[in-house]
Amino acid sequence: MTDTSAETCAARRSALAALLPERGVPALLVTSLVNVRYLTGLDSSNAAVLVREDGTATLATDSRYIDMTGGLGVEVVEASDVAGALATRGMGIEAEAMTVAAFRRLDDTILPLDPLVELLRAVKDESEIDLLRTACAISDQAFADISGNIRPGVTERELARVLENRMIELGADKIAFDSIVASGENGAVPHHTPTSRELRKGDLVTFDFGANYRGYHADITRTVSLGEPAAWQREIYDLVAAAQKAGREALTPGASAKDVDGAARSIIAAAGHAEHFRHGLGHGVGLEIHEEPFLGPSRTGRLEDRVPITVEPGVYLPGQGGVRIEDTLVTRDGGPELLTKTTKELLVL
Repeated sequence: MTDTSAETCAARRSALAALLPERGVPALLVTSLVNVRYLTGLDSSNAAVLVREDGTATLATDSRYIDMTGGLGVEVVEASDVAGALATRGMGIEAEAMTVAAFRRLDDTILPLDPLVELLRAVKDESEIDLLRTACAISDQAFADISGNIRPGVTERELARVLENRMIELGADKIAFDSIVASGENGAVPHHTPTSRELRKGDLVTFDFGANYRGYHADITRTVSLGEPAAWQREIYDLVAAAQKAGREALTPGASAKDVDGAARSIIAAAGHAEHFRHGLGHGVGLEIHEEPFLGPSRTGRLEDRVPITVEPGVYLPGQGGVRIEDTLVTRDGGPELLTKTTKELLVL
């Protein structure tokens, strides 16, 4: 279960129902478990919800979870085949969530639709932002608490384990994703998996991590230096910091995803490192660690108010190392709200 009230979930279902007539369907069968949780409050491994254009809904789940459905404010049916139990002629389905096997079992008049609930989820209410704020605070504190462990001789894998354990001790329900600790030349791999490599004096070390608190995911990246950085290390750190600042400042309601990405990317490109920034600038966070919207040079759409999103430029030099700096922020009319508060000054340990 989540802490989301039945009233909040009912409002979310009504917002979804309002989108159905223009899609030409009388109802949408929601089978993504994250979306079911968002619309009903039920957190389970087997559930679906049928939302109709009049705003009414029926939730299906199996016997393991039926006792958890009291007070959700929605009609409930018990079934193992949750999609089959809710199927109705002419309904829409979530094309990116339903399996081929489930699709084949349903009526051949169903209509696969592009993501709808995901678009609604992009804009968060204040209770969701509060949960994200707590997840980010846990992440910040955990990193501060383990900073004394960052020293030569400690392995990447050991540091990842200490950091993850500390987030749990501070109140996280679990980690938001597998933590990245990338030292030395491994820092040139954006999604490096921690290894038994021992940290050495002169390394840049990148930490990408986050806490999951009541279903909501934090995401933060910091790069530190073991000993005084070399000139090339300081140069790319300052470059990434400048690009990240530009990206943060571009986060305004109404800004295009492409333009926000470009605000940061242009700074890195102007310094001659375009080929060393190989991923999008950021992504939405919430009930999933990567969700709408996404910031990138080919992304479309514009940001709205109250969208939690990351800004995470990086420069990665093969065979040498890399730098990434990432924050989780929330778009606001008066300027973005910063949720991850750990300093972005280069920490020299």
